[in-house]
Amino acid sequence: MNERTFHASQAHRLDDPERLQWLPPDEIISHLQIKVGSTIADIGAGTGYFSLPFANAVGTAGKVFAVDLQKEMLAIIQKKLTGSGHPSNVMLVQGDASHTGLAKKSCDLVFMANLWHELDDHPEVLKESARILRADGILAIIDWRSDLLAPPGPPTEHRISTQEVQKTLRHNDWSILKAMTVGRYSHMILATIR
Repeated sequence: MNERTFHASQAHRLDDPERLQWLPPDEIISHLQIKVGSTIADIGAGTGYFSLPFANAVGTAGKVFAVDLQKEMLAIIQKKLTGSGHPSNVMLVQGDASHTGLAKKSCDLVFMANLWHELDDHPEVLKESARILRADGILAIIDWRSDLLAPPGPPTEHRISTQEVQKTLRHNDWSILKAMTVGRYSHMILATIR
């Protein structure tokens, strides 16, 4: 963890109803074209803001690994999963973006939302993503636009432009499939390993 890490003590902000307006999970799911039966690694899952909608999108034949470094975040997701009517296809995993603990070639999608700017070693993160992705798998990176002033989100000096993210991906043997603006304040890049 570093000074850019979003701490679990602020977890309530991740479930603020306003967030549904400026970063709607349904919009993201439609761009990702998630298929029933897919396996998704939600890296930096936080409170499950995307993990739970992903679980519904992949159906009972699919699986979502909610990976987070902070035990407190995983405990929040666990609480949301308790009781009937909640997805049973979400697996909680304590790990980080460089060391997920997931099996090799186990995922169709590696997803990171608002995490890229927090990471210290992008090449190691990309190496881990390549390790856990299947041959035709997709990496999706959503982060805060650098051309907008905060708030919401991290300070402007912590943000990384979409051009810089794409440059890092290409330099580490990834091909860019698509780059776009999503929600009000974010960009999303879809990539596949060469």
